[in-house]
Amino acid sequence: MVSSQKPMIMVTGREGQVARALARRLSDIDCETVFLARPAFDLQMPDAIATEIRARRPAVVISAAAYTAVDKAEDESDIAFAVNGTAPGVIARAAVDIGATVLHLSTDYVFDGTARTAYVETDPVAPLGVYGASKLAGERAVAASGARHVILRTAWVCSPDGHNFVKTMLRFGAERPTLRVVDDQRGAPTFADDIATALATIAMRVAKGDVPSNANGIFHLASAGETTWCGFARAIMAGATARGRAPMAAVEAITTADYPTKAQRPAYSKLDCTKLATTWDITLPDWHDGLDRCLDVLVGPKLSDRSCT
Repeated sequence: MVSSQKPMIMVTGREGQVARALARRLSDIDCETVFLARPAFDLQMPDAIATEIRARRPAVVISAAAYTAVDKAEDESDIAFAVNGTAPGVIARAAVDIGATVLHLSTDYVFDGTARTAYVETDPVAPLGVYGASKLAGERAVAASGARHVILRTAWVCSPDGHNFVKTMLRFGAERPTLRVVDDQRGAPTFADDIATALATIAMRVAKGDVPSNANGIFHLASAGETTWCGFARAIMAGATARGRAPMAAVEAITTADYPTKAQRPAYSKLDCTKLATTWDITLPDWHDGLDRCLDVLVGPKLSDRSCT
């Protein structure tokens, strides 16, 4: 006899960009969802989270919360490693105890950016800063836990929620005549709603036992296409203008050397997502598509799409 009980999906975090997108996405799916958030949830005290996992016994744990302040991490390495490195391992070991699968989000910043073609999952890792190193430690802790796991590296996350590049550019673009943006770092802007859709799809397949062969391991999850931060900024300005927000700032291309930051970023971090497509049949759209959807929420539809009344 097949149980009629809905599968439980537990998400660590509630306020982050991906967690918010997951809340919307999972509300449309026939499952029970639990979001662990502060003050009860604190990745610096992961044992309490592990206790909650063991008590609630979810089928899937989506490890979406993280310390993401890339530059600040250089001064707060202990916190970054506790949140990004240690906590995922504790969560994964708790998942082992109840037979749950862990879906863990990681980052393109585990790579040093010296590649000339898109990174595949087996390429050597060599993070340039504390943030990338702490996320790599989390990957390794999850893998070493013995839990069934899907580690998803993503990149340049943006959405209508939280703090991100799109919202910053929209604000500065309306306030300033010119923006100087780095044009020698390349990657793929990836949008939280697309990440959430992929996570929800994998989670429900796992909960139903519809798991492909070679499902465990690391996968790359990023938008199709690539650009620079400067190219991304120019697309944001053009998209805002097309939606009636004008004037918007002109965008001037500069080099990384012209805009020094505390943490070093990879110059090239495009991710090859072929493995995800062949294993899980998941392919994300081009980043321009994600940006259009994001701007539709933040600014409104394009003037050419608005019906005349």
